[in-house]
Amino acid sequence: MGIKQSILVVEDEPKVATFIKKGLEKSSFTTEVANDGMMGNKMALKNNYHAIIVDINLPKMNGYDLCKLIRQKKPEVPILILSALDSIDDKLLGFDIGADDYLVKPFEFSELLARLKSLLKRVSGVVRGANSINIADLAIDSERKEVKRMNNRIDLSAKEYYLLEYLAKNAGKVISRAELAEKIWGISFDSGTNVIDVYINFLRKKIDKDYEKKLIHTYIGIGYTLKEDV
Repeated sequence: MGIKQSILVVEDEPKVATFIKKGLEKSSFTTEVANDGMMGNKMALKNNYHAIIVDINLPKMNGYDLCKLIRQKKPEVPILILSALDSIDDKLLGFDIGADDYLVKPFEFSELLARLKSLLKRVSGVVRGANSINIADLAIDSERKEVKRMNNRIDLSAKEYYLLEYLAKNAGKVISRAELAEKIWGISFDSGTNVIDVYINFLRKKIDKDYEKKLIHTYIGIGYTLKEDV
């Protein structure tokens, strides 16, 4: 048998934390629990976890601030937010500060497990080719997670970056909203919302707005593509 994947659960409700821990351990994960945000931050930075599950309403440090700190130090580790906050604005904020998925409480453990496995599969399945992807005057450094256009650095949130990188790796191909929802936000993400359109607009403002050549294109009713406008 291979080495078990390790999960950190940052959750202050003892019953919920115990429920998740027992379920994950039955599913062959090693699991550790932090009961507040400060402890979660200390454990996340000290140890190498395969994924981290974070509640939002935590004592000592809330989940949003915790995600930001983890993202600064460990940008590759998958983070799944688990929260009773269920508005689109709450979800957008979670994704914007670096979460890879967002599951609303109350939840079925089977869905939590499916989403967690999907995140772990996506991370392990990332293909690392050349460190740079170049399309017209757009350059994406996959190693440093840096984006430049005409040598001007463009600052992106984690979710904006991964959305752009996925479009770039599939340059010229029209990607459906459903595929973007699955690949960037994870399975069971509600693709009926306008979150994907919102993030495409975020990218357009940063990538295309100040440049004559437009690289992000919409195919109405089909999806989006990244290609040089000729």
